[in-house]
Amino acid sequence: MGEIWLVRHGETEWSRTGQHTGRTDLPLLPEGEAAARELKGRLQRPWALVLSSPLQRARHTAELAGLTPELDDDLMEWDYGPAEGKRTRDMGPGWSVWDDVPLGETLKQVAARARRVLNRVPEQGDTCLVAHGHVLRVLTAVYLELEPRDARHLVLQPCGIGVLGHEHDCPALTGWNQ
Repeated sequence: MGEIWLVRHGETEWSRTGQHTGRTDLPLLPEGEAAARELKGRLQRPWALVLSSPLQRARHTAELAGLTPELDDDLMEWDYGPAEGKRTRDMGPGWSVWDDVPLGETLKQVAARARRVLNRVPEQGDTCLVAHGHVLRVLTAVYLELEPRDARHLVLQPCGIGVLGHEHDCPALTGWNQ
């Protein structure tokens, strides 16, 4: 298997303010669009597969970066339910999205979607996935054979790139926030 490149969408109003943005379909800020355009040179390579979340912030990032992705609902961001549009601090002391708290979707469900995406990765060539911070973090944890909750340690910045590969026969994180 080749490398899997993970690209987080550009900045939106809510990513700037730290609000949980799951299924709310926000556009990129002008700065997010500019950052996505800057990815173009780095992402112009032969891809065996390019997938994107259908939400406009991811899809538009992919387009501005010169990619023509296939849309995959499994790359949509976590359904935050009652936390949608709120900041972590607004949810109460000690609250964390990574804890087993009632949301619109469980961490286990997000991890199952991540596994389905990973099962689509071809055996030959490199893959590019354009999506959202939390779902890409969970996908990375699943790929690395960690617990999905361990994704809390992997912060991916807007327009950040993560690279998943191998060292010998072991799944490895070979680049992060590049």
